[in-house]
Amino acid sequence: MTNLIFDYDGTIHNCMKIYKPSFLKACEYLEENHKIEKKSYTDEQISYWLGFSGDDMWRMFQPNLEQEWREKGRKIIGQEMAKHLDNGDASLFDGAENVLAELKSKGYTLMFLSNCREAYQQRHTKNFGLDRFFDYFYCAETYDFIPKYEIFRRFIKNSHEGDFIVIGDRFHDIETAVKNNLKSVGCAYGYGNPEELKNADIIIDDISELPQAVEKLESGHQ
Repeated sequence: MTNLIFDYDGTIHNCMKIYKPSFLKACEYLEENHKIEKKSYTDEQISYWLGFSGDDMWRMFQPNLEQEWREKGRKIIGQEMAKHLDNGDASLFDGAENVLAELKSKGYTLMFLSNCREAYQQRHTKNFGLDRFFDYFYCAETYDFIPKYEIFRRFIKNSHEGDFIVIGDRFHDIETAVKNNLKSVGCAYGYGNPEELKNADIIIDDISELPQAVEKLESGHQ
């Protein structure tokens, strides 16, 4: 049976609900300590960083900031997101659980592949019961934050039988498919822009469209 490789934030998890206030909290802390200039950020500017590992995000977002302070910013975002999750502020995209349950019931093997840390995955798995749906969890931290396409190539490809379809909203996901000759579904309802998804085999505008997209890719009728 086909293996479905899912990104998490922006594909299943409506991440901006808890990422935006956490991002702003970290920036406020750095501004108050005169480490970065005070400025306003649009939702588009904030959501751009979703999908990057925390280390990559801060290295690109504030390249001139000392590593010590980048690490403080990263930790604030992580702590604040965990707090919002525990407070019940986080949510999956509408219909996500039903779609995952449907795909699971049809016999697909569901895999979680995210540029996140293990504690983040574990906290979300506990909160949303993700282990009801996913058979395998792969976090970038486990593999020293190498790119997703490398995680697949080195640790996933030869560990599972069958074909693979990659599902995600950012270029990291489509890149994983392209560099490994896999089929892919681009999730336009997430946080990537059209350019990032241009090489996806199928693009969907709502997660409810995913089962049909997967069937089309399996039948070769995309």
